Amino acid sequence: MKLLVILLATIFAQANEQYAAGNYAEAAAMYQQVLAEQPSATAYYNLGNAYFKQGELSQSILAYERSLRLDPQNKDARYNLRFAQSRITDNITDNQAFFLSTFLSNVRNLLRQSTWTWLSLVSFVLCLAMALLFLLSSNTIAKKTGFSLAVILLVFALSSLAAAHSLDKRDTLRQEAIITQGIVTAKASPDRSGTELFTLHEGTKVRITETLNEWCNVTVGNYQGWIQSQNLERI
Repeated sequence: MKLLVILLATIFAQANEQYAAGNYAEAAAMYQQVLAEQPSATAYYNLGNAYFKQGELSQSILAYERSLRLDPQNKDARYNLRFAQSRITDNITDNQAFFLSTFLSNVRNLLRQSTWTWLSLVSFVLCLAMALLFLLSSNTIAKKTGFSLAVILLVFALSSLAAAHSLDKRDTLRQEAIITQGIVTAKASPDRSGTELFTLHEGTKVRITETLNEWCNVTVGNYQGWIQSQNLERI
């Protein structure tokens, strides 16, 4: 195990050297070697940079998304992801999504599942402490304070638990995916002869709602249609 860690660290360092020398394809291949054995936010971030330098937009977006899954606080990955997404031209986006839903999703993605879980547990324990203060204290101000804080902490505990559950569901089902082909036409049915509904360009993030053989039913914005699974890669 120790030898593997040393080997991966050596490959990672060599990949960084290749990247600095402008050998982006070689660097990407080495980052992939590291990620195959030990996924990390840093390696995915560097891989995204290497792909972006080669003009492989969809693969760079995919790598940045995976980096943020492992480290939601990676500001560089978030900035580069937004920059890469801005390069997607003439495409359908999620601008039509409900504002509150988008806001809650962004808040959820700020922390890891484990962090939300711990916050939920700590908040619930503090909630119980405040509830005891409310029940046992004879001081009016202390009782009001205990009751108010208990309610606030309970709401926060439940919200944190919901965020943790949502992230677990997201990572287990892996319903989010990136279009990896240049231009993809969504069909009204899972058939090549189906009616064409709209087109998607590489790098677009979609949500998979159903799979049928080699077809996936995806949604993006207010649009929904079937595309072949070979045209996308799950995050």
